[in-house]
Amino acid sequence: MKHSVSVAALAAFTLATAGSAQAQELKAEVMHWWVSAGESAAVNEIAQAYEAQGGIWVDNAIAGGEVAIANIVARITGGNPPTANQIPLGKQLDDLASAGLLVPLDEVGEETGFWDNIPEEFINIVSYPDGHKYALPINNHGKNWLWYNKQVLADAGAAEPVTWDDFFAALDAIKAKGNAVPLAIGAQPWQLGQTFAAVLLTKEGPELFYKVFRDLDADAIRSPEFRDSVETFLRLRDYSDEGSINREWNVAANMVITGQAGFQFMGDWAKGEFLAAGQEAEVDFGCQILGSGDGMRYFSVSSDGIIFPVNRDPAQQEAQQLLARVMMSPEVQIAFNAKKGSEPARLDVDASQLDACARKGLEILQDPEQRVSNIEFLFSPDSLGAERDLAAQVWVDPSMGVDGFIDGFVRIIEAEQMMQ
Repeated sequence: MKHSVSVAALAAFTLATAGSAQAQELKAEVMHWWVSAGESAAVNEIAQAYEAQGGIWVDNAIAGGEVAIANIVARITGGNPPTANQIPLGKQLDDLASAGLLVPLDEVGEETGFWDNIPEEFINIVSYPDGHKYALPINNHGKNWLWYNKQVLADAGAAEPVTWDDFFAALDAIKAKGNAVPLAIGAQPWQLGQTFAAVLLTKEGPELFYKVFRDLDADAIRSPEFRDSVETFLRLRDYSDEGSINREWNVAANMVITGQAGFQFMGDWAKGEFLAAGQEAEVDFGCQILGSGDGMRYFSVSSDGIIFPVNRDPAQQEAQQLLARVMMSPEVQIAFNAKKGSEPARLDVDASQLDACARKGLEILQDPEQRVSNIEFLFSPDSLGAERDLAAQVWVDPSMGVDGFIDGFVRIIEAEQMMQ
């Protein structure tokens, strides 16, 4: 069933139910690390919607996810929690949820139709053994998108890629033309680890991806297919530039936006940068989830999670309920994600209000067979960090080679097995 609630109706409902707490001012301090141009524009959509319904938004943005998470956890465990905060969906939530520090979101999700209209992968990751759901997936972040500058490709005589073979042909054409860096890379561990995971999924398929990250199958890591994914990942290095080391992701995105580079592998938050720069999807820039020619596109499902820490203040409790309703509504799902660059977490939204790339992604997401859980849903934070460090190590040290990477990955899997 499709749920469609007008902004006016939602406002009337929430204002009517807020009651006396509204008189106390429903002030919501929201901690997050949405600080780039596209991200700031997106979070402003939530803030405006919340204030339109009688709340007071207090923005607490902290640059850098790791720094922000440390501050957030310290606030929650120290007894001075924010009203709500961003946190990665995945195993990082376990400690906070198991300690009873988070507000269950079952009822508000049912009232808004939210839980009935999001991917099962999200339901699984936010549900805990006590039967409650403790996090709100605010969006659907595909982490294996390929972005490109259409004019750079046209100038090089390169066709827009659909398969991996097409992609390498386009990279070679741009490299030969010399009009731009073929591939804009930010050689930071998290970016390189994410890129390797994208290569493994889109080139080799979900069966091998799950054998590695979910089943922790060492034989799969020693397989010819896994070796091929490592060789492909390292081949990308030949199309990058010397300035890639420690480059921020949004700087790499700007290289594509301005025509200094042809391509970028990045999650769909990069699209927010293109949109903030006034570019139009599939006109100025293109987007693709590469395949191997069989017509299947595998969307790496991920999300920015929002959690609501337990708070004894009745006004804060009312503020949390109002804010959760705002974020779960179809209207805000569209408004936020249209600026953020991501897909709405809700699959029942009106796709005609989204840009061409978002419509392409939402179409893929309608098919459960083409949705694949991101590695953050499968790996512990320690193993995730180790995977990122390994990808960075082999990228900057060619002498490590494919065999060194494979041996290192087997050790990561063995360590993860011991923790389970």
